[in-house]
Amino acid sequence: MAKEKSLEPSILKNQPCPICKANQLTLMESEDDIPFFGKTFIFSMTCGNCHYHKADIETREKKDPVKYTFEVEKEEDLNVRVVKSGGATVKIPHIITIESTETSNGYVTNIEGILNRIKNIIEQARDNEDDPAVRKKAKSHLKKIQKALWGQDTIKIIIEDPSGNSAIISEKAVKGRLK
Repeated sequence: MAKEKSLEPSILKNQPCPICKANQLTLMESEDDIPFFGKTFIFSMTCGNCHYHKADIETREKKDPVKYTFEVEKEEDLNVRVVKSGGATVKIPHIITIESTETSNGYVTNIEGILNRIKNIIEQARDNEDDPAVRKKAKSHLKKIQKALWGQDTIKIIIEDPSGNSAIISEKAVKGRLK
């Protein structure tokens, strides 16, 4: 999939950090044209002192709230492009729901990237849990995700975004309105 060349990012260095107040915050904004999605602005801020980080994505055009559903059925599905804004909720039914918070980041990735992020969250939760039943359930969820990553099992991913700034860019993705 050909991608239009992005413009050079705008960078502001040595800004005051909202967390530690040190003048070591770097602000970055770039514009990109994502095929089948449109012009987007990618924002980030990172502090060199306390390592605070925040990133988000917004589209140039105002969009309606949206819900995307995608069934991962084969290995090629792992390469499907995903745009997730900081305000979006990511769900894998019967496994996990990741609600957006003030600190949620937006990002551009693919289905494999989403599954690996979720896998890491479940692994961390499992490793910090003492209850054997919860650990066993986490292990079962990790097994299902790993099988999907190997192309040996199907898994459904849902992204809900009230801002409309998210998308799963595939003809297979089912786009609906967020209720």
